[in-house]
Amino acid sequence: MVCVYCGSPTQVVNSRQQRRSNDIWRRRTCLQCGNTFTSIESAALASALRVEHSPNHLEPFVRDKLFISIYESCKHRPTATRDAGNLTQQVIAHILKMQQSTPGLIARAQIVQACQKVLKPFDAAAATFYVAYHTD
Repeated sequence: MVCVYCGSPTQVVNSRQQRRSNDIWRRRTCLQCGNTFTSIESAALASALRVEHSPNHLEPFVRDKLFISIYESCKHRPTATRDAGNLTQQVIAHILKMQQSTPGLIARAQIVQACQKVLKPFDAAAATFYVAYHTD
């Protein structure tokens, strides 16, 4: 990565995995001007993860689709947007753990299962709505 101040190469001096998200926090120092700044890096899931809808139908994983489906389940809550954002991050963490047996591929049913696992302790009504809407 290049320095945001002068465009020169940087060096990572500290790096940490974020607990609640799949991001990596990095403290960087410019090798030229010496300025220090923070970057937050996340994986491009759309290019790294495919959703299997049926044996012959694969689609890229789209975080926004997941967010909207969770939001629709939580829209009865006064803080639905904030809740859906936080729950989406938790579901993505579960999905990434689940798909380690077949890297880069996750079944649609596994996404529904991960959503139910995250939603049920948070809001039983939202979990019921989500599963009812997304079960074939």
